This record gives sequence, structure tokens and C-alpha cells, in this order.
Amino acid sequence: MSAFKDGDPTTLGRLYGRSQGKPLRGAQQDLIENLLPQIAVPDEGEITAEGLFGDARPLHFEIGFGGGEHLAYRADLLPDHGFIGAEPFVNGVAQALTHVRDGGLANVRLHAGDALDVLRRIPDSSLTMLYLLHPDPWPKNKHAKRRMMNDGPVQMFAHKLKPGGEFRFGTDHPIYLRHALMVMRRHTDQFEWQVEGRHSWDTRPSGWPETRYERKARDVFGHEVWYFRFRRR
Repeated sequence: MSAFKDGDPTTLGRLYGRSQGKPLRGAQQDLIENLLPQIAVPDEGEITAEGLFGDARPLHFEIGFGGGEHLAYRADLLPDHGFIGAEPFVNGVAQALTHVRDGGLANVRLHAGDALDVLRRIPDSSLTMLYLLHPDPWPKNKHAKRRMMNDGPVQMFAHKLKPGGEFRFGTDHPIYLRHALMVMRRHTDQFEWQVEGRHSWDTRPSGWPETRYERKARDVFGHEVWYFRFRRR
């Protein structure tokens, strides 16, 4: 399946693989059935901070939040900001709901599905920050168009971020890294790379927590991890 046609972000298709792994435990299933409906992003209509949280607070969006560790950390750090997270993997959604419940995080809204379905409905120039951390690399060349870091999605990121807003991207996959930087070089009219030397990409920035995935990539598999910050022009 082609992910997008002619770089048009309105034609993007499915950019992720499986949506469930191990069967959910009873407590996790309870969170899916009872807590998720209370904090779920609406299925239809425009998505705004006012609609989700009742005020014009700064709005953050995380694409593919995994187990929700980063999302929960940021939401706890910035309680007066609003956080939207989208994740198609139901086991990850259940983990994120555990963080929301245990942390009493009233400033989080979740979508159990495709991030782009939500992002399309956010008005342009609405987001203060957008996060894409360790996305599925789709390493085979024949699957390259399924990568989230492609011209269509990146163009949409630029549209949804406010001028001066920040796009954070992280990966431990060298093929994806090269591909992502190639794509971002085509969007220098929209994004400015916040870089001051090697430490800018090999040192985790302040306020960017280490997740279990990142720790495993480094400590178990011996991968390097790279961090990137791009400012919306």
C-alpha cells in the first residue's frame, strides 16, 4: 500500500503495522473500556485546545506514543498545557492509560488509532510542540513510503505547528536517520534545525525523558540514539 501520493498529505494511508500484541490483562481491559472513553479525542469535528480542555492552553501532539512514558512525563511537567497522544497499538494505549490514572493527568487526551486521522482535524498553526520519537523505521526500500518522515507528513507537521513551534524527532535506526534528514533538508523553508554541534543530536535535550524503548535500544542492542529539534519558521 502506498502511504501517500504525490506528497499530498490528504492522501496518506496507513503508516503502521500490527495493532495488538499480548492479550490485555483484566486491569488493562478495564482502563480501555472505562477510562479511555472519558479522555478519548472525539471521532469527528475540529480538534482544538478549547474543545478538549475548555481553554486556549498551548497544545502538544505526540505521534505513536508507545507506552506513554514520554507523553506522561511531559504532561506532568507542564500541567497547564494540553497533550494529545495517538497510538494504534492497543497494548501501548493501555500502558498510557495506566500512567494517566496513576499520575492524575487531567491534561491528556488519547486516540487509539492513526495519528494522521487526528492531525488532519487540528486547525493550522495550532500546535506548540509535536513529537515523533522512535517511529517504525520500515527499513526495506519497498516500504519507504510508509515512513512517517516523508514529504506529505512533514508538510502537514509544518502546517499544524505555530510559527516558532517545535518538532522533536528521535530514532535509533541509522537507515531511518539518513532518510529523515534527507526529507528535512527538503523542508528548510519551513523548519530550522536547532543545532550547535554534535552534542545537539547525540545528547538528550532537557525535558526529553529516556523511555524503556530507548534504554533497551542502547543498553541491550548497543544502538546509538539520535535527538533532533526543528523550529517552525
